[in-house]
Amino acid sequence: MSGARKSALATLRGQIERIETAEVVHQQDRVALGHNEVDGVLKGGLARAAIHEVFCEGRQGAAATGFVMGLAGRVSARRPLLWVRQDFSEVEAGALSMSGLAELGLDPRRVVMVRAADVESALRTSADALACDALGAVVLELWGDIRQFDLVASRKLTLAAQGSGVTGLMLRMAAQPLPSTAETRWMLRAAHSPPGPMWSAWGAPRFDAELLRNRHGPCGRWIMEWNCDECQFSEPSTYSQPVAAAPAHRPDPAVPWQRRTA
Repeated sequence: MSGARKSALATLRGQIERIETAEVVHQQDRVALGHNEVDGVLKGGLARAAIHEVFCEGRQGAAATGFVMGLAGRVSARRPLLWVRQDFSEVEAGALSMSGLAELGLDPRRVVMVRAADVESALRTSADALACDALGAVVLELWGDIRQFDLVASRKLTLAAQGSGVTGLMLRMAAQPLPSTAETRWMLRAAHSPPGPMWSAWGAPRFDAELLRNRHGPCGRWIMEWNCDECQFSEPSTYSQPVAAAPAHRPDPAVPWQRRTA
C-alpha cells in the first residue's frame, strides 16, 4: 500500500472515530421540539449538525412527511431548506404541497426542491448541500431498500453535516432500517384523532412517533401534536366532551310519589 493511501486511510479512520464517540455529539447545539418528554430523552432537543432518520410503514408516508417538515421547521432557524427527492417520487406519493407547508406554519418560500435522476445523484446532491453552511437543513427522501445508501454513504453525510453545522433529515419510504451513523431513528405513524363529533375531528396534526434509536439516551414512543401557530410539537391536547346546559324552562326533578296517610 502506498504512503498516500495509508495517509488517506488513517485520516478516514480518524474521522470515523470522531463520529462514533460521544464527545462530538454532546458539543452540538440542540433544538427543543416542544414536547417535554421527547426533549428530555433527547438531552434538550434534536441535535443540529447531525443526521436523523425517519421511517414509515405501509401508507404512512403522509404522516412521515409531515413529521419531517415539522423537524425541518424547528432546526432550520428560518434559513433555506433543501428537499432532495428521486424524480419518480411525485408518481408514487404526489408533489409536496406548498399550501400544505403554509398551513403547517412554515414558509414555502424558504423551500428549494431538487429532483434527482437516480440514487447516486440524490446522495451526491445531499452531501454537497450539507456542506453548505448557508442552509438550515437538508431533507433527503429515498424510496425502498437502496444498496447505495450503506454505512460509508451515511458517514459521508454525517461528516458533511458536522463540518457545516447543517442538519440532515433522511425520509425513508418503504424501507427497512440498516446500520448507519444517524443520531436518531424514528418510526412514524398517523395518530388517531381525539374522540368527539365529526365536525370537531379536524384539528392539529397528530403523530404516533416511536424513537427506535437514540445514540445518547433511551428510546420511547409518544403522541406528538404539531402546533401550527407556534411551529413546534407539544403533548396531545385534552378534548373534554361538552356537556349541554339544562334548559331554563325545565321543571324541577320529580319527587317520588308518596301515599298520604290519614
